[in-house]
Amino acid sequence: MSDIIPAHLAPTFNTALELLLQQRGSLLRAYVQPGNQMGEGAQYINQIGKADPAEKNAPRLSATPNMNVPGTARWVYPNTFDWGTLIDKRDKLFQITDPQSGYLEAASLEMGRQIDGEIIRAVFDVARTGKNGATTVPFPAGNVVGKDVGGTASGLNVAKLRAAKKLLLKNFVNINEKPILVVTAEQHDNLLADPQINSKDYNERPVLVDGQISQFMGFQFVHCELSALPDGDTWTLSGNDRKCPFWVPSGVHLNAWQEVQTKIDQRPDLKYATQLYTDMVLGGSRCEEGKVGAITCVEP
Repeated sequence: MSDIIPAHLAPTFNTALELLLQQRGSLLRAYVQPGNQMGEGAQYINQIGKADPAEKNAPRLSATPNMNVPGTARWVYPNTFDWGTLIDKRDKLFQITDPQSGYLEAASLEMGRQIDGEIIRAVFDVARTGKNGATTVPFPAGNVVGKDVGGTASGLNVAKLRAAKKLLLKNFVNINEKPILVVTAEQHDNLLADPQINSKDYNERPVLVDGQISQFMGFQFVHCELSALPDGDTWTLSGNDRKCPFWVPSGVHLNAWQEVQTKIDQRPDLKYATQLYTDMVLGGSRCEEGKVGAITCVEP
């Protein structure tokens, strides 16, 4: 076999990886506001606040009103993510682009976990606003549903879903923009045991399909094992208390400075082993505090 890596392998792998990322990579990216602003540093999202009240019954021929409409910027900062591995058997190069390849699967799943980890961080971490991002805005403690709602030290239940829905409505969130709730297997199992979930008396149409609950009370459930994400437990777990985040898509922004790119090279310094490398540059932030929240669920 030639010592030169075939030129088609890198773009073929990149295309296959992008497709696999869409299919089995990130679980959460489809549910946030996308962005692709470019530049070397931080980018910002323009925010328009609540306008002053309109004039009522103004005198005839009075001055045209000039209402104050507050505005600010929400800053998003780039983070680089790199992944690579070495393949020491050149006669197995064809496996790199095989859809069933372990290399392709490993790369897509890891990059997907990194994307989801960045989204969870964006939900819970301080957001930066104001000139040059100098002002920090913490996650709103008032948007957390307590662990005792619906039962002392309880898991996920209908009462907690009602409380979360109430929070969004009180914050004037457009519920037609379907809220997302991230649940682990524990919270999904909590709901399976709740009689209101399975009873036809509470639901016009079946909620349980093939043993899975995908939506209830207007929330779309996305199953994601938060402990498997980078820093997932740091942001969502305290003792046995799991904070399951919820948001509407316009409430969380994920900017891509660079989508996944790949390189395939040989390493003369390592007996000409084949090096597979992929990287991306992403960053996220909350857009509006009123559009995000969390439900505290006790795990065994």
